[in-house]
Amino acid sequence: MRILVVDDDVNGAETLRRMLVAQGGVVQVAHDGDAGFELAVSEPWDAIVLDIMMPGRNGYEVVRDLRRSEVWAPVLMLTAKDGDYDQIDAFDFGADDYLIKPFSFDVLSARLRALVRRGAPARPATLVCDDLTLDPGARTARRGDTELSLTPREFGILEMLLRHVDQAVSKAEIMRSVWDVNYEGDENVVEVYVSYLRRKVDTPFGRNTIQTVRGAGYRATSGS
Repeated sequence: MRILVVDDDVNGAETLRRMLVAQGGVVQVAHDGDAGFELAVSEPWDAIVLDIMMPGRNGYEVVRDLRRSEVWAPVLMLTAKDGDYDQIDAFDFGADDYLIKPFSFDVLSARLRALVRRGAPARPATLVCDDLTLDPGARTARRGDTELSLTPREFGILEMLLRHVDQAVSKAEIMRSVWDVNYEGDENVVEVYVSYLRRKVDTPFGRNTIQTVRGAGYRATSGS
């Protein structure tokens, strides 16, 4: 197993390297985000162990830039931060798994084996439908070269649709994904926000990407 470890904790990274080598791994170490990124794009890796808080690029930026560079090696992120939003950010930027320090080496090793077994299918952090792109990690959306100014609800709906291109997504599914679980209003509010979204995403560009599927909900369709 070829593993890249990127962590600015020199002693911790060396300990991890020795343990992985003892299990038969071929391991290389970098101690800042920029060096880690350069190594990650220059050689093939079965898995990358990536700390979040580092000099240069932080871990979020490294994994984001790797996915933008079409490097799909599985990434296991390490951090001392244990908030839900920290984990969500890691996955949104393109990480595959997340482990909080301090951790058991046996757990890390098992998770790495699982990631390697799963392989490295293309899973871009940026969602695309023709010239409409959305980056959940950076919270940006563009139609061609034009940046779109979307509210959080509009962004959430568009993300849901672009994660299911050419598939119908029901109002109920959109509600569960975008609205708070305690929201007790009518699900027809989705229609209102889809209308807002079309005025920003489709109408100014003469496009019809967001379509109504009668009796089923909405879908984002390519080539429209």
